[in-house]
Amino acid sequence: MPDYKSLTHTRWDCKYHVVFIPKRRQKVIYGRLRKFLGNIFHELAKRKGCEILEGHLMRDHVHICIRISPKYSVSYIVGYLKGKCAIAIARHFKGRQRNFSGENFWARGYFVTTVGLDEDVVRAYIRDQEKNDERHDQLNLGWDTRPWAQ
Repeated sequence: MPDYKSLTHTRWDCKYHVVFIPKRRQKVIYGRLRKFLGNIFHELAKRKGCEILEGHLMRDHVHICIRISPKYSVSYIVGYLKGKCAIAIARHFKGRQRNFSGENFWARGYFVTTVGLDEDVVRAYIRDQEKNDERHDQLNLGWDTRPWAQ
C-alpha cells in the first residue's frame, strides 16, 4: 500500500526520479563537496515539505527520488534545490558571501520522470547507479562507438 500524505483537502503520493548535472558535466562531485551536497539537499527539500526518498551523487550527475507535494511544481522544486544549493556551495567552498546568484554550478536542464508503482525498481536503480556505470564502462572497454572513429 502506498504511504499517502495529506494536505487540507487532498490525499496524495507524488514521487519523481530527477537527474541533473553540473555545468559542462564536470566531474566535481566528490570528497567534502559530496558530503555537503547530501546534507544540503535533504535540508532544502525539508524546507519545502518534500522528502528525498533515495539519492546518489555521482562525480558528474545527481540522482534523486523525491516526494513532492502537489502544491508545488516539479520545476519549482528542482530549481529551488539547484539554486539554493549552488549559493550554499559558493558560500561554503568559494568564499563568496553576498550578491552571488549561484548560476555557475549546475547546468540549466534536468531529467524527470514519475515513479508510480515502480518505486522499488527506481530506488534500486538509483542505489546501484555506480555499479551500473562501472559495468557499462567495462562492456565498452576497447570499443569506440563513434562512427567517425572507425
